[in-house]
Amino acid sequence: MTTDRGRSMAELIAEGGRSFSFEFFPPADEAGEEQLWNAISALEPYRPTFVSVTYGAGGSSRDTTVRLTSRIARETDLLPVAHLTCVGHTREELDAILAEYAAGGVRHVMALRGDPEGGPRAEWTATPGGLEYASELVALAAARDFRIGVAAFPDRHPTSPSLDHDADVLVAKARAGAEFAVTQMFFTAADYVALVERVRAKGVDIPVLPGIMPILNLAAISRQSELIGADVPDHVVRRISAHDGDPARMRAEGIALATELCEELLDGGAPGLHFYTLNRSRATLEIFEQLNIRV
Repeated sequence: MTTDRGRSMAELIAEGGRSFSFEFFPPADEAGEEQLWNAISALEPYRPTFVSVTYGAGGSSRDTTVRLTSRIARETDLLPVAHLTCVGHTREELDAILAEYAAGGVRHVMALRGDPEGGPRAEWTATPGGLEYASELVALAAARDFRIGVAAFPDRHPTSPSLDHDADVLVAKARAGAEFAVTQMFFTAADYVALVERVRAKGVDIPVLPGIMPILNLAAISRQSELIGADVPDHVVRRISAHDGDPARMRAEGIALATELCEELLDGGAPGLHFYTLNRSRATLEIFEQLNIRV
């Protein structure tokens, strides 16, 4: 999908019908980068609304993220959204990174507070000279005329007092200049619907894209619980665990679960789907096959 990379993501999502987007992370070496570009090549024909590249905690992958998003902007028809977090940076450093993205032809960012070094459950402490809230980073990016996405949480954020507070945080980010949101991975469609309803009730109508990552093996259950700061639901654990000892059937069950979730979300009015790919295309392509989404 060849796009005007300065346009509003909300407009692009609205014009494209259902939005499909993919998230990648900066690879650690040349082999990883080759794998990433293989995944990009396999998924590009599906004409995603955008692709995003994550940003390591404390800026650990800053240079790679900037380079990759700039390369995507240069060498593909894909619209790249670069992640940026408040962790480990002063306001001046964040502004400099935004300038570097702009120089590389990247005009869309995912503005995130980011997790503390101890993970999503750890207490948050702002970097001296840095920003306290993601809404402040949104405002900083908006001042440079970036188009901005933000995070949303269908499950309660592990350090939040309530689901309603999470909705208030998303509303604050929208009012600071965010144009769309992508949720943390989750496993129950009703939780996503309830989040959207809470935000709409507060007068904000930005698109909220559900984030999807299938669980393909038992080891991934604890890993994903740590990533999202919440336990994977019992019904998901039971269905995956039922095939312990048979990796192929376990993987197929994970794909089936993710497909069922996607179907329920789309039937319930979600504007699209955002896939956490882990720099591989196979699982996403299998879900597309089951959803009858074709090139």
